[in-house]
Amino acid sequence: MSVRDYVEKDYYAALGVPKDASAADIKKAYRKLARAHHPDTNAGDAKSEEKFKEISEAYDVLSDATKRKEYDEARTLFAGGGFRMPPPGAGGHTATFDLGDLFGGAGGGGGLGDILGGLFGGGRARTAAPRRGADVEAEVTLSFRDATSGVTVPLTISGPHTCPTCRGSGAKPGTATRVCPRCSGTGMASTNQGGFAFAEPCRDCRGRGLLVDDPCVTCNGSGEAITSRTLRARIPAGVADGQKIRLKGKGEAGERGGPAGDLLVTVHVGKHELFGRKGDNLTLTVPVTFPEAALGTTVKVPTLEGATVSVKIPAGTASGRVLRVRGKGVARRDGTRGDLLVTVEVAVPARLNDEAKQALEAYAAAQPDNPRAHLEAAGGGNV
Repeated sequence: MSVRDYVEKDYYAALGVPKDASAADIKKAYRKLARAHHPDTNAGDAKSEEKFKEISEAYDVLSDATKRKEYDEARTLFAGGGFRMPPPGAGGHTATFDLGDLFGGAGGGGGLGDILGGLFGGGRARTAAPRRGADVEAEVTLSFRDATSGVTVPLTISGPHTCPTCRGSGAKPGTATRVCPRCSGTGMASTNQGGFAFAEPCRDCRGRGLLVDDPCVTCNGSGEAITSRTLRARIPAGVADGQKIRLKGKGEAGERGGPAGDLLVTVHVGKHELFGRKGDNLTLTVPVTFPEAALGTTVKVPTLEGATVSVKIPAGTASGRVLRVRGKGVARRDGTRGDLLVTVEVAVPARLNDEAKQALEAYAAAQPDNPRAHLEAAGGGNV
């Protein structure tokens, strides 16, 4: 396999994810494909075995942030014509060169040269490094009141975690794993083709670097099992509908001593029968009668906490006017609160008895103001 063949491999296509896929999406895609094509469940199926090797190689690169960045940079370099294969050497032999030196691998470890050099020869082999656990996503639905005041909720999360029976070793309790002699524990085995050495997941240990002679009956030797766990998550006061809350270290466990991932909780907030929300402010519509709006009054309105406050309606208040009650809104992180915005709505009676009808007719005769005078003037008196 040539250098160009390697760089032009599309690891994203192998896992069926876009180039901008998140680490969580990459791991999810790998887990799904690995379960479908694992040799333990497809014994004797050469195509599944080849597919398993392909997705294992792709995941090994894309799941590591540094490897993924270097892989993307290398593909860009080759695609842009920034690298050319050397011509055949004198005497018809294939030219050899150190890819580690070419890409700066001769200096400090961990560079692009280490990646390509380790794959094609001339670079140093990289040992398996600690890997951060994947982020986990969950959803929770809160009542309107809990979302504004904050609440602690239980969350049950299911997913691949360290097998509780073998504690991740893959071996039956009471037995032990052993270092794979083929890859010396690296998980990658090298072969030579066309003058180059390239690495692929070791077929004996399937990329783990360890062999299990007596597999765990719970995880079948994989070291992972689908388990459920319940944790308590604190949702802060004032969370909005659709907002994501990140809980550090509550995701999947890391590998080889790496840190755990995070838990991303998407919050859905239910509707309230009386209150609405506008940023940190609560909204409330209060009906008043025409005499109350015209003459002015004081009304009592509820708060979300269950108490009541008095709101003064000034004389001559128009329908739709918004009155502000300070400090009765949504709690903020700094300890302050938003306001309660009270919208006045003049209620028009659907039915009038004779006495009320006569009173309104008398009022109309005594108060001949025309509220549409400005519209009639704009229309030349034809409105």
